Amino acid sequence: MFLEEEKELFIKGLNFFHISMTEERIKSLFEYMEMVLDWNQKINLTAITDRKEFILKHLIDSLSVLPHVQNKTKNLIDVGTGAGFPGIPLKIAKNELHITLLDSLNKRIQFLKEVISSLNLQNVKPFHSRAEDGGNHKDFREKYDCCVSRAVANLPVLSEYCLPFVRVGGIFISMKALLEREIEDSREGLKILGGEIEDLKKFSIPGTEYNRTIIIIRKFRQTPTKYPRKAGIPSKNPL
Repeated sequence: MFLEEEKELFIKGLNFFHISMTEERIKSLFEYMEMVLDWNQKINLTAITDRKEFILKHLIDSLSVLPHVQNKTKNLIDVGTGAGFPGIPLKIAKNELHITLLDSLNKRIQFLKEVISSLNLQNVKPFHSRAEDGGNHKDFREKYDCCVSRAVANLPVLSEYCLPFVRVGGIFISMKALLEREIEDSREGLKILGGEIEDLKKFSIPGTEYNRTIIIIRKFRQTPTKYPRKAGIPSKNPL
């Protein structure tokens, strides 16, 4: 259960991003936070254990992308989801989404299955895979309206991980604290992969010095079949 001051902090963060949420959904998000913190004593899910920091740097940060998940988005994949950020908060906030949670560590997938069951979330599928392998899987390649990823790798590498999941016309949203150089370094690779930067949003999470950037990349043509390259190659030799 959450304290009233925690709820007030959370709602203040929602208001900053012009997001409204029912009492029931707020309760579900806080139940999710409790599960992460409880399981974190058994497996490494987060370095953030202070509850107020968790609310701002995990829950609010995850939801900051919600205004950019367009109404026509029906299915979304969260690549490198970890403990479920931002996929689980997005699902709780926007229940109509069909979400795939992709992660390379099976222990985290088992945790996510427990969250999905405990919160009775429908149309959420955790999948154990590296991004390089998942992007070549027939059930996932170019099947999604939107792919999101939160600070998994630098943008040139992340684009090769994520754009293969996105259908033509869909979007890839990268959430991170971004250096300007990453944007410039990613432009040529994005062209090869069939994407281009459509929008860029910079902000600080309210009440913190946590500077964040949301990069929205539109996919304008199919990704060549040789991408993503085999595991390890994108990070060693970015496009």
